[in-house]
Amino acid sequence: MQRRIALGLVASLAAALPAAAQQNFDSVQVRVVPIVKGVAMLVGSGGNLAVAWGEDAAFLVDDQFAPLTPKILAAISSLTPMPVKFVLNTHWHGDHTGGNENLGQAGALIFANDNVRVRMASEQFIELLKSHVPASPKGALPVVTFNDAVTFHLNGDEINAFHVAPAHTDGDAIVFFRKANAIHMGDLFFNGQYPFVDLSSGGSFEGVIDAVNHVLPMINDETKVIPGHGPLASKADLAKYRDVLVVARDRVRRLIAQKKTVEEIVAAKPLADFDATWGSGFITPEVFLRIVYSSLTATR
Repeated sequence: MQRRIALGLVASLAAALPAAAQQNFDSVQVRVVPIVKGVAMLVGSGGNLAVAWGEDAAFLVDDQFAPLTPKILAAISSLTPMPVKFVLNTHWHGDHTGGNENLGQAGALIFANDNVRVRMASEQFIELLKSHVPASPKGALPVVTFNDAVTFHLNGDEINAFHVAPAHTDGDAIVFFRKANAIHMGDLFFNGQYPFVDLSSGGSFEGVIDAVNHVLPMINDETKVIPGHGPLASKADLAKYRDVLVVARDRVRRLIAQKKTVEEIVAAKPLADFDATWGSGFITPEVFLRIVYSSLTATR
């Protein structure tokens, strides 16, 4: 059953997962979304990027796919002449790390959580897609890794990157631009969409909820929230997303307690009141329910 689901999803998931490395990027435009002075979101193909710049350097969060590096650098050069000296990966997936080698060769220092380097350094398997992802070349691996947190003092701001317990993967980092009051959530936040939780990379559905609950008290109504996928958001958007995930967890958990099988849960459509809106992304309502069920019933 999982194979049938995965094969049916390959095309729709290709825009956001490592398998997308073979897609044609010629028509992709990297768009700049201004946030505040000195910080912007970049939208291209794959995960959203954040760039911060000022008198010291340009700082980049994630870097999408290797063929997009020239377009990403061109977008950054429209904002600042300063070189990209630092890149921080929010997790290991190829739509967030595919440009690492190019940027490293251009002089950037790559940072990530310890688990990101571990996963990138060896072949990985994404269960949902039945997809084997080869080990990254040495030049693409993060050079500096951290366990809990690291802070960059750049351009008059404090940029705090901190690891959370297993959620989207086991190597997720959130990046908070404290003075700019902007935060990049990585793939812990799919704005207006059901999220992909990579259970085969150590992810946990309840971990995603916990991570969002950790962030919400840290930010305020003026904070600009950059999702891994979807449009620029606010604290209210992030809270709404959290609320949907909590409802999904609680409804599926009740059905599990009633000894319902995953097939029965899918057939019951317990999230029908959310599906038209939240199920319009690349994770369909059926696949989302299977992810939630698998995570809640996993033996850890």
